[in-house]
Amino acid sequence: MGMIFFCSPVVSMFTDHFGCRKTAVSGALVASVGLLASSFATSLGLRYFTYGILFGCGSSFAFQPSLVILGHYFRRRLGLANGVVTAGSSLFSMGLPVLLKKVVEPLGLQRTFQVLSVFMVVQALLALTFRPLLSSSDHGASPQDGGGCWRGDLSQIRKYFNLRVFHITTYRVWAFGVATAVLGYFVPYIHLMNFVKEQFKETEKEWILLVCIGASSGVGRLVSGRVGDLIPGLKKIYMQVASFMVLGLMSVMIPQCRVFEGLVVVCLLLGLFDGCFITIMAPIAFELVGPMQASQAIGYLLGLMAVPMTAGPPIAGLLHDYFGNYHVAFYLAGVPPMVGGFVLFFVPLIHLRMQRAQNGSDADQISDKMLSNPSHCANGDMLPGFTDVETHI
Repeated sequence: MGMIFFCSPVVSMFTDHFGCRKTAVSGALVASVGLLASSFATSLGLRYFTYGILFGCGSSFAFQPSLVILGHYFRRRLGLANGVVTAGSSLFSMGLPVLLKKVVEPLGLQRTFQVLSVFMVVQALLALTFRPLLSSSDHGASPQDGGGCWRGDLSQIRKYFNLRVFHITTYRVWAFGVATAVLGYFVPYIHLMNFVKEQFKETEKEWILLVCIGASSGVGRLVSGRVGDLIPGLKKIYMQVASFMVLGLMSVMIPQCRVFEGLVVVCLLLGLFDGCFITIMAPIAFELVGPMQASQAIGYLLGLMAVPMTAGPPIAGLLHDYFGNYHVAFYLAGVPPMVGGFVLFFVPLIHLRMQRAQNGSDADQISDKMLSNPSHCANGDMLPGFTDVETHI
């Protein structure tokens, strides 16, 4: 998962240059080659390359265009469309572990990798249906004419690998707020099973928790997608704020569960609000930067999330080794989502303040024009368009 997010800024560049369809198809094929090569790998080091790098990078190239392409087809119901698409991963997260457990024993690990590689080929065929409606040439600034071959090459690099989205204040605050929040994001998912074995030694029902998280996450993605479409503009971020706050609180609550049923309730809420956070991410990016820069915005966001999201579980493991239990690890894992949610709370307020400042600047410019051209105001006449501006203000 870390490799998938780490490659995302580069994927956004390829998506803008080659389009969603070519990027997704090539990524799925590379992931298929990685799985197929993993079936023949004879050492752990080689499998790190085939499965960790080849499959991880290929999955990243296949994953991100599937989010970007939705903005080409949906505007008013982008949240619902994103919820339906991401809900499919919840179904696989529930069914695939059980299926693999049944398949690995009779077929063996080598054959299992080969079967999974066929699934990635199917994904490549499905990605052929992507038909972008927005021209890839609209994503960046047009190259300047003249200046020789070097300037043209540099212009192309700046066009497809630019940092213009970070010039938007609200995007910067949102991106770094989300990156802060995900430091403890994976801790419950990675260490929950080990915690259950330590806390409830006699139970063999830990698989129920995975089903609860997967099922409630699917419901959360569908519901939050529909609700997000009903919330105008950047107020959608408040859904993400609530999600991070609850995710942090649920992480803190895990060590407090003395009975298995209490842990089931926590996992249901964990999955529900996790689904909300994932679904609403792409619609917020489209609201912040618009459809032309959405690919860059999503790519840089996922890239920023890669390091803290990957670092969280190892830090939790070190805390477990030091204290002898997971209590401190889960308590501390709940802090970053709450801090990130607090930061995100101010994004709509900053956006509103910037809008008011812009509207005030426009009004001042029109007033200056009226004062410098008094003839236009003779007999009570107003500058063309001033009534519209006044009404807008």
